[in-house]
Amino acid sequence: MIEAVEFMGQPAMRLVAPDGAEATVLLHGAHIVSWIPAGDQERFYVSPTTGFGPGTAVRGGVPVCWPQFNMRGPLPCKHGLVRDRAWQWDAQQSAVRAGAAIGVLTLRDDAATRAIWPQGFEAELTLVLSGLELDIELAITNSGDTPMTFTGALHSYFKVDDVRRSRLGGLFGVEYLDTVIDETHRQEFDPMSFVGEIDRIYWNAGGADKQPLILATHMGRMGITAEGLPDVVVWNPGPAKAAALPDLPDEDWPRFLCVEAALIGEPVTVAPGESWSGRQSLAV
Repeated sequence: MIEAVEFMGQPAMRLVAPDGAEATVLLHGAHIVSWIPAGDQERFYVSPTTGFGPGTAVRGGVPVCWPQFNMRGPLPCKHGLVRDRAWQWDAQQSAVRAGAAIGVLTLRDDAATRAIWPQGFEAELTLVLSGLELDIELAITNSGDTPMTFTGALHSYFKVDDVRRSRLGGLFGVEYLDTVIDETHRQEFDPMSFVGEIDRIYWNAGGADKQPLILATHMGRMGITAEGLPDVVVWNPGPAKAAALPDLPDEDWPRFLCVEAALIGEPVTVAPGESWSGRQSLAV
């Protein structure tokens, strides 16, 4: 089943697979705000104090960061320009097939986006949902007449009981940039644990040829894999930075961990008329 609903007063689509797995995605930003695997519980964290609606970037769920990650690019807007714009639901491509619910949202450049970034593009976000798995794919087509270069990420916020009791495995030996102290290191512990603020970019850590990352929490183990998004960002603000974020309760920082499939270190260039895609797959 695929149906139009409202989430926090905003237009959204709810996908329900035949086995009961479900997900909800806002049209605003193509922002996934809920995923409940079949017979399971909510897996994404959304801040109870975040804003919703035009001009707002929702904190939590899965924000789509494109065509730049953070401020690593020429655009003045953090994490690009698509996460706070109205996408369109593609009813023709969205369906329940072969036991899975499939949802597709699209966004095309317009005068407002070209005023910030003079580039023609078509963006498509596809969700494939069934059982204990969720695939999220971002596809970009260059509809302009010049080459298009970009970075980006699927900025997933995973719900945990206490990040200090969570473990993330699969990054042993991977080089990373610790942006908190602006130093490069190599991961020496696996699985890794968390105390306080963490903000790291692991270079060339994910991909079809890599082993899944394993996030272990009170809810069990989740496998996280990626294709076309080679870098992995691991982020939690810790208590001090959380206190400075107006859209996050001070006491909520232990309740999530961001493990993001990202394209940061080596930007992609797409020729006119050509396409690129990146995917994050989750399994519990």
